[in-house]
Amino acid sequence: MTGGAMFSKARLDTLLDGIFAVAMTLLVLDLRLPEEFQPHTGGELLGAIGGLWPKFLPYVVSFWVLGLRWLGIVELRSRAEYLSRDFANYLLVYLLLITCVPFTTMVVGRYAYLAPAIWLYAGHTFIIALISLRMIAITPHLEAGDHLHRRQLSGTLLALSSLMAVALSFVTPRYAMWAFILTATQPIVERSRRHAAGEV
Repeated sequence: MTGGAMFSKARLDTLLDGIFAVAMTLLVLDLRLPEEFQPHTGGELLGAIGGLWPKFLPYVVSFWVLGLRWLGIVELRSRAEYLSRDFANYLLVYLLLITCVPFTTMVVGRYAYLAPAIWLYAGHTFIIALISLRMIAITPHLEAGDHLHRRQLSGTLLALSSLMAVALSFVTPRYAMWAFILTATQPIVERSRRHAAGEV
């Protein structure tokens, strides 16, 4: 670990929890009906709500991605009470990226049929995955175990999903966001890994 200033892990965790809570809440703000919309029948209202579907998928994906990122950090076990400036700097970059998720979600929710919107969102999540994996590597006094494997697998699946989404955007941008379903396979991959290692 590098020398210099040290930062309380408890205080950094508090900052992290707060930013994740705000970012996850802000995601829903783009899921709204136009202010000028005045339905005259229940059918019109249902139709308008159904029309939000293109925005709903990115919302669910982003909430899932943020939820997994937060759970991974909470689950990761370190005996260190203080963390280096190097780690704190990576954490700040990581949190900056987290605060931008509502913006990239809004863009892809509105323009998912355009490849650049996919590139923006998937590039963003790819960098989040890389920073997450880097933070694992520099976290001091990590306790080994399944929790560590899950965190590494989660970051790897997010990176792969992001790359798949970019690749799909060159063929069919409208369906590229479905690449993020790969992140939901983590429990299956984890069970397969344990089975192969003879742990089940």
